[in-house]
Amino acid sequence: MKNALITGITGQDGSYLAELLLEKGYNVYGIWRRKSTVDYGNIAHLKDKVTLIYADMTDPVSLVTAMRISQADEVYNLAAQSFVSTSWDTPIGTADINAVGVVNMLEAIRIVKPEARFYQASTSEMFGKVQEIPQKETTPFYPRSPYGVAKLYGHWITKNYRESYGMFACSGILFNHESERRGLEFVTRKITDAAVRISLGRQEYVELGNLDAKRDWGHSKDYVRAMWLMLQQDNPDDYVIATNETRTVREFAETAFRHVGIDIEWQGEGVDKIGINKANGKTIVKINKKFFRPAEVDFLLGDPSKAENVLGWKREISFSELVERMVKNDMEKELNG
Repeated sequence: MKNALITGITGQDGSYLAELLLEKGYNVYGIWRRKSTVDYGNIAHLKDKVTLIYADMTDPVSLVTAMRISQADEVYNLAAQSFVSTSWDTPIGTADINAVGVVNMLEAIRIVKPEARFYQASTSEMFGKVQEIPQKETTPFYPRSPYGVAKLYGHWITKNYRESYGMFACSGILFNHESERRGLEFVTRKITDAAVRISLGRQEYVELGNLDAKRDWGHSKDYVRAMWLMLQQDNPDDYVIATNETRTVREFAETAFRHVGIDIEWQGEGVDKIGINKANGKTIVKINKKFFRPAEVDFLLGDPSKAENVLGWKREISFSELVERMVKNDMEKELNG
């Protein structure tokens, strides 16, 4: 029976990964931070099945302790300041967690159990101002946010420890992946929650930013399976995990509202653009310039062929099903209080 340690276990990806590893018979340990009130996040239903360890990505000693307690055979580093917009407000804090936190974790592994296998959650945001379409493992990076820059450090330090110390260290360059467990601050969940509330007459409209930003969206449950597959290979390597499909924020909104029986008609340009409910002429989507990024990432499209060929990975949940699942979950939450 293997031991696995997951940082960021209470988040979207951490919870799905914990479920997957438990199904495969792992002893699952998770790192979480001390708070004034106990918050299990997305793992409330797993709290009696996993072992939680108080630690912090900015505290190397606590990570060494976590490794000694868990004796992890596999370490999945999913902890991050994960909201891109917030990284402009807290650039130093983002760097402490998303960049320095990675080397802290790698050092803890090297000190306690260097043979442990390590997964680093890299991101398509590292491509930023894209230099190639589609983006693959060899595409040059050009991050456009403090978040992307910090994640790029984490990506390269993982590669450096692999090459310098012979550690089994992999990075998954994951493109946007959502789920029913996504936080409300993220645009996808903001849209699905608003669609439900507007359809029920509990909200008038939703404010969005750049409707033309294009993203490659998949489901978190598919993507954590790719993380596990990376650590089961004979040799460590880095992989792009994506769907090879791109959609605009506008398309995401149209799909979400369609699932609650509302068709959107768009009027105006730029920040004056609005989305009208075709059935009754009410404004249900407004554009607010405060939601535009200082430096926008306009187009992301990943090429997952390496992961498909080497790992045997395939995404199973389509874009339409992803949005439908999110809408249905938000409807159930809204109706059941």
